[in-house]
Amino acid sequence: MRAKNLTWTTLIYFSTVLWFVGDLVTNNHVRLVGVWSECKLWILWFRVFFVYVFASMTIVRFYALDRVFNQKKPFTKRSSFIAGLIVISFNVTYALINQLISDRLTLEYDSTLELCNITMPFRISALTIQWIMWAGCSVLMFRLRNIQSSFNEFRESILIFLVIIALLTETTVTNLHFKYYIFVKWRRIEKTCVDVVAATLVIWIFIGYPVYMSIFHRKQYEQKWLEKLAQDAPGNTYNVTSNPKGTTAYEKMDDIDSGFNNSQFNYHGTGMMDMSYSHRPFGDADPLNIESGLSTHAPFNDNLLPAALRSNINRPEMNTPTTFNSYLDQPHEGRHVL
Repeated sequence: MRAKNLTWTTLIYFSTVLWFVGDLVTNNHVRLVGVWSECKLWILWFRVFFVYVFASMTIVRFYALDRVFNQKKPFTKRSSFIAGLIVISFNVTYALINQLISDRLTLEYDSTLELCNITMPFRISALTIQWIMWAGCSVLMFRLRNIQSSFNEFRESILIFLVIIALLTETTVTNLHFKYYIFVKWRRIEKTCVDVVAATLVIWIFIGYPVYMSIFHRKQYEQKWLEKLAQDAPGNTYNVTSNPKGTTAYEKMDDIDSGFNNSQFNYHGTGMMDMSYSHRPFGDADPLNIESGLSTHAPFNDNLLPAALRSNINRPEMNTPTTFNSYLDQPHEGRHVL
């Protein structure tokens, strides 16, 4: 669940609900009188607008993974904000342009039949933009086919791609070939059911397996996830750095991978694990020069070191005859000597 960027996934789910509200009017499931007769409100701003939001947010979700693992750049709070701003700006601009265009060229209410007349140019333009958006999404799906297994969703992406292509094909055929389908009850029901099922499937393809495992097999699933993340070694293989103080899912990974950026676990080697710490308590100093390292951070005390490393021991010169008496000299500078 930590790898699924639940914020964007929740927004995708929310757009699906509002898409369904627009479907109720578009497919004539309610009597179009009173407030329901506002065709542009329900068809343009609910049905079409949130179909675009659904596609746009799915693109952003894949783009976040592409930015981190292919472009090797962080998906920060700023990146998330910019992506959201672009999604809102694009969709609002499209809706505003169609809102300002004459109803005769886009959507017009027919009071005699109590239905909304959707013109053919509007249908074609709306469908064309959907095909373009999902074509761009498919490019991102393909780019993500080889990212590390902890975050790889290529199999899920293939399923989503097939569901969306089936949905777009059905929608295109229905709107262009059976443009009067709203007069046939079973076709209206079929169109609405296809939209709801397809949109819901896309979301649950993303999160279905993690949700099930998190509820019924939480311990085993968490252990499996940690082992997979350790084997991937994201900090070294993909130059991804965790930021526990980050604000987006891909920036901090919910702190899960921060421990793995400091250590690499090798489950297939001769040893149980190989730890490579990135933290350097002695800064840029030579880690083998213990005396200089200690003197930087605290008063140096020779007696705290192993005997082989103490500098206060008078060592005999090589090739020089010595006796044990040479080790019993007086202390120098107040130090205790053996």
